[in-house]
Amino acid sequence: MACPYFMPVEKLEGSWPHPSRLPLGCGWRGHCTAPGHENETPAPDILEAFCNLGYASGCSWAPQDRAWDAVRFAVVAPTELDDRRESAEIRLIYVCERNHRPVERGELEFDLQGSQWLRRHDDARLQKMAECFLGSFLQKRS
Repeated sequence: MACPYFMPVEKLEGSWPHPSRLPLGCGWRGHCTAPGHENETPAPDILEAFCNLGYASGCSWAPQDRAWDAVRFAVVAPTELDDRRESAEIRLIYVCERNHRPVERGELEFDLQGSQWLRRHDDARLQKMAECFLGSFLQKRS
């Protein structure tokens, strides 16, 4: 799970034992969007332990009053990408958690042929995380 206040910007090579298992498909460097810390770049150990992997409840920068503690993503369709199809759409499920329980879920959709999002999330942070997750997923498939 990634922290909901994390705005990933570029891939980060970290000390993770299995980087491909990270919530966004690999490690990311980025900045915080939590109130009072907007655009601040966390220290490398914080990026690894909290931004890329953690619940917001463990970070001192996260506000006490928040809707989400973490965000998860998964690809639900298609399970196999077929280059012969005229169009391929990938659906992603996202789940936002608070206190280790789901509080919001939904689907995002990306058109591979047109290289565009058909269904986006209104929250720029969650949308950016989805883009990072999808990019990592597609890179692993190629």
